[in-house]
Amino acid sequence: SKPIAELEAELRTLSDAGFIEIVLVGINLSSYGSDIGLNICDAVELAAGMDFQRIRLGSLEPDHITDDVIERLAKIEKFCPQFHISLQSGCDNTLKAMNRHYTSSEYKELCDKLRSAFVDTTITTDIMVGFPTESEADFADNVDFAKEIGFEKVHVFPYSPREGTRAAKMEQIEKSVKEKRSHIMIEETEKIRQSFLKSQIGKTVEVLLETRHDEQFTEGYTKNYTPVKVIGSHPCGKVVTAK
Repeated sequence: SKPIAELEAELRTLSDAGFIEIVLVGINLSSYGSDIGLNICDAVELAAGMDFQRIRLGSLEPDHITDDVIERLAKIEKFCPQFHISLQSGCDNTLKAMNRHYTSSEYKELCDKLRSAFVDTTITTDIMVGFPTESEADFADNVDFAKEIGFEKVHVFPYSPREGTRAAKMEQIEKSVKEKRSHIMIEETEKIRQSFLKSQIGKTVEVLLETRHDEQFTEGYTKNYTPVKVIGSHPCGKVVTAK
């Protein structure tokens, strides 16, 4: 893990430069600090003590987000309630074949805790289809689980062999089958996303503007990473209130 003093120096430089939002990223981000007597909350709290208005976390593994971590993060006003938690598959057979150290029920329990602890939280994820052992029944479980969680956004991708891995030596699923499953999963998860976006209509939210499109509108994101287009030309890097 990056030593806390180095992290503080880097954050200070960014804060002094006027950045409004900071995103903490890393490999196995949720286990940050386990080798130096800290955890991810210490990094978030450090950033929250500076002039940033928003602090986000990058992609997280589900097996290190403890009740204590959730409780501490929920107390940080500047923390953005948007969690990208890698799933890979909603089927326990596939998760076991992938050597993932969690089950679908454990993943769901975590999602339930996050939605209970944070107001207007969103949960996004990555889902793989066509892993070598994935049967039609396994794929159906994968789709059903995505529906059950109701992810606000899903990145869907077909499995591709990586040289040197055990899975690359398994019998592979045909490309056409993987493409078909990918299409189905994208279609089903996009329905969930559209339903979520429609549920946001009428809300008054704070938007951090990031991109200006001519003079017609300026685009940005809410704290829970809902994309919003604000009518008119506004300076980027500014937080505005919009309905």
